[in-house]
Order: sequence, then C-alpha cells, then structure tokens
Amino acid sequence: MYKEVIIGWFNHFDFLVLDAGLLEVSLIIAYWLRHGFGGVPPLYQNAMWAILVIHICAVFFLNSYKGIIRRGYLVELKKVIGHCTFVMVGMIVWMFTVQESESYSRVVVFFLYPASIFLIWLGRLFWKRIIRIQLINRKICRKLLVITTRDNVNTTLNNLQQPYRDYMISGIIFCDDAKIGQRKIKGVPVVANNENMLDYIQESVVDEIFLDINENPEKEKQLIDFFISMGLTVHVNLISYNYKMEERRVQSFGKCLVMTTSMKFAEPWQILAKRCMDIVGGIIGCIVCGIFIVIFGPFIKLESPGPILFSQRRVGRNGRIFRIYKIRTMYPDAEERKKELMEKNQMQGLMFKMENDPRIIPIGHFLRKTSIDEFPQFWNVLKGDMSLVGTRPPTVDEYEQYEFVHRKRLAVKPGITGMWQVSGRSRITDFDKVVALDAAYIEQWDIALDIKILWKTVVQVFTGDGAM
Repeated sequence: MYKEVIIGWFNHFDFLVLDAGLLEVSLIIAYWLRHGFGGVPPLYQNAMWAILVIHICAVFFLNSYKGIIRRGYLVELKKVIGHCTFVMVGMIVWMFTVQESESYSRVVVFFLYPASIFLIWLGRLFWKRIIRIQLINRKICRKLLVITTRDNVNTTLNNLQQPYRDYMISGIIFCDDAKIGQRKIKGVPVVANNENMLDYIQESVVDEIFLDINENPEKEKQLIDFFISMGLTVHVNLISYNYKMEERRVQSFGKCLVMTTSMKFAEPWQILAKRCMDIVGGIIGCIVCGIFIVIFGPFIKLESPGPILFSQRRVGRNGRIFRIYKIRTMYPDAEERKKELMEKNQMQGLMFKMENDPRIIPIGHFLRKTSIDEFPQFWNVLKGDMSLVGTRPPTVDEYEQYEFVHRKRLAVKPGITGMWQVSGRSRITDFDKVVALDAAYIEQWDIALDIKILWKTVVQVFTGDGAM
C-alpha cells in the first residue's frame, strides 16, 4: 500500500500542530506582558480558539508548508511573516465581527504579532533541523530500488538524489545486463542484474521501485504487472509511457515526472485516522493486557515453568523483521516440537494449524479460545510494528518459503485481526485463500472496512467462532 501525498499542508501535519501551539503560547505571553502572570480569562480563551481556526485557514490558503524542509532561514522568515500577518488580519476581522474589539487590550494585540513571528520562526527552524538530521541518517526514509539501464543510470540518479529526500536509494538493478560489473555508481550499490533481480527483491527490504526503462515498453509492462502482484509500489518514469493501470497517480519524484501505481492508494487523512485508531486501541488494549497478565500469569507459571510472555521474530511490512509478543500458551519447547508435528498440519500451504495441539498447556486452550493470548500485541501496535487491522505476520521460516505472489500480504502493516480472521479463520485451510482474502483487504481498504472488521472481531471473540 502506498501513502499518497497530495496536499502539502497535510503532508506536514507536524508543522501545523507546532505552529498552532506556538501561536497559543504567543497570545499567552502577550497577555502576561500586559496584565502580569496569572490565568487567562474567558475573553482571551475565546481568542485562542479563533486563532486556531484562522491558523488552519492560513495554512490551507497560503500553502504554508510547501517545500518547507528545503527552505533557508531567511526565506522561512518571510513565509512566517506572511503567515502571521494573515492570522493577525483574521483576528482583527473576527474581533470586529463578534463586536468585542473594544474588550481586547491593544497592547496584547501589538505584542502578539512580533511574539508569534519570533516563536514560530525559531520553532520551524528547530523542527526542520530535527527532520533533516533524521533524513540524513535515513531514519524515516522509504527504501527505493532503482531498475534502469546502463545508458539511463546517471541521469536517473541525478534526478533522484535530491537533498533532504524522504526516500533512500538502496540499490540499482540493470535490466539490460547479465553482469553486475561496477560495485557502486554515484555512491549507490549495484545489487543485481536482469537474471537475479527477482531473487534480490524477494530476499531484501524494498518499499518502492523506481522503473526507468522506457526503451523497452513490453519489458516495462511485464515488470510492472509482476511487481504489483508482489504488493510492491512502482514509480514509472514518464518520458514516453501510456500504459493504463487501475490504481495510478502522476506526481513529481525528485526531478522526475512519474506515474505511480500500487495495489491501493491511501489518502493522508486515512493514514492519520488509522494511526489514531491504532494509538487509542493500543493504549486500551495494553491496559486490559496488564489485567489479564495479573490474573492468568500465576496459572501459567504453575502449569509450565518459564516466562509468562512469549516473543517470536515475525516478518512485517515489506519484509521488516520485528518481535511479536503473546501470552505464552505452550510449553517452552513448542518450537522444537513443531517439526515433529508438521505432518499433522491442517493448513494447505505455508501456515501451521492443528486441533488438539499437544504443545498447548491446559490453560492455554482457554486463552487461545478467547484470544486473550493475543493482547500483548497491542504493544506492537503502539510501537508501530503492527496495526489493529491488517494481515497476519508470517514467521521467518514461513516467509522464506513464500512465492513471489505471496509477498503482497506484506504490502501493509500486519494486524492483530484482519479479513482472514473474520471470514472463518481456522475453517479456512488453504493458504492461497488466505492470500486472496488479504489481497482483497488491501485493494478494498478504507477506514469503514477496518471498523467493520474490528466489530466482527469483537463478536467472534465473545462467541469463540473460528478459534483453534
């Protein structure tokens, strides 16, 4: 899944919140300078709400955050002055509209203007510094794989290697050469060639692919179809390209005009809403999890020596490895005994499930039936490794056996629940059907679908439907 960026101010929601907070602080400081330290009266509290609304309007109409990361400090000062002027004019208009202009101190209004300019300017410079450090250290970057030809590679890299970009070029693949040859070009490693590119993508962390092989449209079409079937996001350099794709957007990428295609595009507000749901749900889930640990922890210890919590390496979004947490429901040697039980696996494909699993401790059956054992995963949700709703994360050994088409399950963050769980769960024994359900979730995703799945999950937890 690809997070679409359309509206500049929404793309920099952090700056919107930062500026709003500093505007409110500026008003409080201006009030204190005139009236002394103390509480802010209701009259000025109303003004604080008005400033917030006018600030959001200013951001929308002035497009205040377009190119903000690359702007110098003098250009930023000019932008801040324009923004604060808009807010001040809006405030004066509001005061006259509500017929309360005489009630406000002119000294407060006078101090508000320079105070807001100074604080917002310093705040933006500081926050941009933090973001730039993260970008330079590649802590918040998407991993981009460039597939091109030897003739195009230098031009492509020149266009993509822009300062303070939010993507890292992790490697180059030449699709017109059977030999790798050079180890690096412009500091970017050459990681594969036409013969082994698919194996490299399967085994590596790749978020997005930049495709620039316009001289061979048939080859390009085949690669796009294949990468989309793997759940990857593809950017196509639009020099001479007219291939029709269902999910597509034309946008700037570095200095290139590209057509971006993916299994599903998500609006910025949808990504924000989903994350807010995850945070709220994660906090509630962690609190409930703590209660369950206090209640059931002693029983687990009595029935089986060992830790109360169980952790395991799982494969998350686009191949990222993370540790998933559960309340332990099996004996400590469960992973070793799994190999002996593989012939009794009831799943057809790359998942393991069986009824009356002898590795489960007595109380474990109840914990799994009620899904109580899953509650520590709310911590994974809070950390950002998982989401409330998504696809179930495979184990590392399962992932190593994936075929290319199975990789699409990793196009989104893994979830505590998902389409498979509310569509029969353990009654579905064909792994290809699980993949099909996960693909349907990704392609049809919206907030309403997440809410629907969460509701069905709650119903199933109380009825025990589909648990094993």
